[in-house]
Amino acid sequence: MSSAREEAIRTTSTRDVTDWWSTAVSDIEPGVIRLRGYPVQDLIGTTGFAAMIWLMVRGELPSEAQAALLEKALVAAVDHGPQAPSIAAARMAATCGVGLHGAMSTGVGLLGDVHGGAGQQCMEVLAEIREMSEQDGIESAVTRKLAQFRAQRRHVPGFGHRFHPRDPRRDPLLRAVAEQVTAGTVEGCHLAIAVELERQLAAGRAKPVPMNIDGVTAVVYVELGFSPELGRGLFILSRSVGILAHAWEETMSGRRIKGPIPPPLLPTYVGADERPVRRP
Repeated sequence: MSSAREEAIRTTSTRDVTDWWSTAVSDIEPGVIRLRGYPVQDLIGTTGFAAMIWLMVRGELPSEAQAALLEKALVAAVDHGPQAPSIAAARMAATCGVGLHGAMSTGVGLLGDVHGGAGQQCMEVLAEIREMSEQDGIESAVTRKLAQFRAQRRHVPGFGHRFHPRDPRRDPLLRAVAEQVTAGTVEGCHLAIAVELERQLAAGRAKPVPMNIDGVTAVVYVELGFSPELGRGLFILSRSVGILAHAWEETMSGRRIKGPIPPPLLPTYVGADERPVRRP
């Protein structure tokens, strides 16, 4: 061993080692578990799961009203059926015998920018419009932002749905946010921006373009002060419940190696006709 290496080891203190994974989240020692400073035995029975999520990621316990609003959003997004790619992938993985953990990780792994990312993207849009509105007001800021989307030929994340003319999760969640605006729990500016986006998107159309689950949960999360990236994480936590349920159901069915479409059907082939191999 080189002398420099020996000297480095010699001068490394115990504190250097224990600080390697320093954390403000949890404090663990024999017989003691503290989470953000709270003894776990005091949290058990007094703190709901939504409040626990808040505590762990934000460092403080929420008010009852904040926890209740967060829970409504988490409940709303748990599942959207086997046609959702994350659910379908988890179910297929379960039939391949990878175990429940493998099936769940397969499903969660599909929750990226395209499938599962619209909530975070909508939170970012709401935050951008909020900043723009400080100078021009909400209506003008929304008009400007929509003009940018149209110029770039991009859809507005969090609005419209392939299956639902009006997402059944929209109204109860927006109503819950509005109630907490009245109660003074949240400010309501981002709610007003989302409603104005919805209004302007519908202008001149035969059919409206209402908020979908990504849009309404984005409103909840940004009103509660979560960063957009945490909004993505919260959606994953929520949808993991549905992934777990579907993976378990498929595991219990006993079916093996279930493909994307039922046999004897096969995917449409659009390649070259059969042709001979050219030999040298």
